[in-house]
Amino acid sequence: MRVSYLVTLKASGKQFTVGADETLLEAAFHQGVNLPYGCKNGACGSCKGKILEGQVIHGEHSEGALSRADETAGAILFCCAHPQSDLLIEAREVQGNSDIAIRKVPCRVNTILKPSSDVAILKLQLPASERFQFLAGQYIEFLLKDGQRRAYSIATAPDQEGPLELHVRHTPGGIFTDFVFGAVEPSLKEKDILRFEGPMGSFFLREDSKKPIIFVAAGTGFAPIKAIIEQMRLKQIDRSIHLYWGGRRSSDLYMDELCRLWEAEMPNLTYIPVLSDALPEDHWSGRSGFVHLAAMADHPDMASFQVYSCGAPIMVNAARQDFSSICRLPEDEFFADSFTSAADLVAN
Repeated sequence: MRVSYLVTLKASGKQFTVGADETLLEAAFHQGVNLPYGCKNGACGSCKGKILEGQVIHGEHSEGALSRADETAGAILFCCAHPQSDLLIEAREVQGNSDIAIRKVPCRVNTILKPSSDVAILKLQLPASERFQFLAGQYIEFLLKDGQRRAYSIATAPDQEGPLELHVRHTPGGIFTDFVFGAVEPSLKEKDILRFEGPMGSFFLREDSKKPIIFVAAGTGFAPIKAIIEQMRLKQIDRSIHLYWGGRRSSDLYMDELCRLWEAEMPNLTYIPVLSDALPEDHWSGRSGFVHLAAMADHPDMASFQVYSCGAPIMVNAARQDFSSICRLPEDEFFADSFTSAADLVAN
C-alpha cells in the first residue's frame, strides 16, 4: 500500500499530499503549490522553511544550507525533506511564476564565445515556431544522453529578441563543461542540437516592491542578474540598483564593459566590481576582498533593501547569514540562486 502524508501551509491553508518516496518540493511542484527553490539538491538553502507540526527526515544536503542547529530549531529544506507524518509547515509561497509551463525544448547552438579562458557564452537558437516563456533570472536544465541533467541560468531577458544566452564556467572533470570546452571528444560545436527542460527556479525580480536593490554576483552568478537588469531596463523599472560583482582575478569579470555601460546609461545603477585575489598583472585599483563584505561595508543597514544574490554556495550562504544578522536585512527580502555541484554537498 502506498503511504502518503498531508502537508498544510500555515499562512494560506493550502494543502498537498506527499508520498513516502517524494520530497516536499517535488510533491508541491507537481500539485501546483509554488514553494521557493534554487538548486534542488540541498546545497543552497533557498527552499528553507519551518516545520510546526510533524516529522521529516532529510536526505543528503550541505551543512551550510541547513545546520544541525537549524534542524533542532525546526528548519527544513523542502528539496530533500521526506515526511514521516502529516505536516504543518511555515513557508514563503512564490507568486508570479504559476502561469509559466515547464517544457522540454530542442535548441541549436548558435555561437560559442569565450570571453575568458574558463568562461563560455552559449547562444541557443530555438525553433522558429517555439515561444519559450520564462522570467528573468530563471534557469534551464540540459537533458544529457545518460539521463543526467545540468542547470544553467538564462542570461537574457524574456522580452529581448534573439537566442537564449547562457554563461558556462569550466569545471575540469565536469561532464557538461568538459564537453563545452573541448576537454572530451566529441566536443560541443556550433549548430549542434541540444535539449533542455525549463524554465525553473524562484530567482526572479519581485516587481510588486519599490525597494532599492542590492545585486551580489560571484563569477558566472552574474548571468541571471544580467537578465534581471536588462529586463528592468526594457520595462523601465527605475528602482535604485547597486550591482556588486566579485571574482578572484580581473578576467572573472568577463562582462565588465557591459556593466560600465549600464552605469553610464542608467542613472539609477551603481556598479561596484570586487576582486579577492588580484595579481600585479591585473593592474587592479578597485575594491578588494570578498564581494558580500563590500556590500556590507557600503550598506551597514539593509533594513529597507531587497537583495538578489547568485554564485557559489559559500558566498550565497555567507551573504544570507551576514546580511540578516549584521545588516538587519529582513529574511524574506533575500533571494538567491546558488550554482552548485556534487562537490558542494556534504552529508550530515
